[in-house]
Amino acid sequence: MTAAVQARRVTRMRPRAKVAAGILGLFLVCAAIGPLLYPYDSVATSVADRLLPPGSALSEGGLAPLGTDQLGRDVLAQVLDGARVSLLVALATVLIGGFAGLVLGMLAGYFRGLTDTVISRIGDIQLAFPSILLAILLAGVLGPSVLNVIIALAVTRWVIFARVVRGSALETRDREFVDSARVLGVGHLRIMWRYIFPACVQPLLVAATVQIGLTMVAEAALSFLGLGVPVDQASWGATIANGRDYLSSAWWIAAVPGLALTIVVVCVGILGDELRKVTDPSERERA
Repeated sequence: MTAAVQARRVTRMRPRAKVAAGILGLFLVCAAIGPLLYPYDSVATSVADRLLPPGSALSEGGLAPLGTDQLGRDVLAQVLDGARVSLLVALATVLIGGFAGLVLGMLAGYFRGLTDTVISRIGDIQLAFPSILLAILLAGVLGPSVLNVIIALAVTRWVIFARVVRGSALETRDREFVDSARVLGVGHLRIMWRYIFPACVQPLLVAATVQIGLTMVAEAALSFLGLGVPVDQASWGATIANGRDYLSSAWWIAAVPGLALTIVVVCVGILGDELRKVTDPSERERA
């Protein structure tokens, strides 16, 4: 499939996928230039502005469009800063976990035998434990920081990518053109790079798209438990945790970041499903 054909198929996405892409693009822009759009400190406290409802005036002037929390911190500023942290953690986790899964999955699928057995058994052992519990354990040991959250989540994600890539590598390694390359004396690394890797890109991209949304949920769960980002940094999970005791009196503290997280995860899921349909031949035939 040429790049031009692939691009034309992507532009013919269904309307809901285009809407999802537009919403995600808006979140990305807000996360990237949030301080310029809304220059308020997300961690600055104000006793006089505690638990103000959305649209209230602040004691030092200005408005709080989405209200304030129990410490007088601006909820909108927390959501914008939290979007940057959540997206950074999700993208970095998927890149690290995806790269590790790509390498290990290609090795397992191409060489098979003992290499496949060792990698697959390690993956099976890890999958025997719930990924969120493993992430909680690692984050608790490493301590709260953005880097430690990325490491903890990447460790729980590589096996998913490895399994996807392994399946594609197993299917491709027995093709005629791969056998011909071996007969001609082409080295293993070159065969893997030239023939195995291109066959793994499509399923890897689909898996990565889905995992971005799941990773954002996992990061929010760790921050909700106090094992994610430090307290001096905004996070959607931490903001939701701050508002759990005020759901009846100040619902906006938890509802706004919770709604933002839900929208982003749903949009990522829609794009992942659409990407699978426009790149998978069997899905296109059924459509």
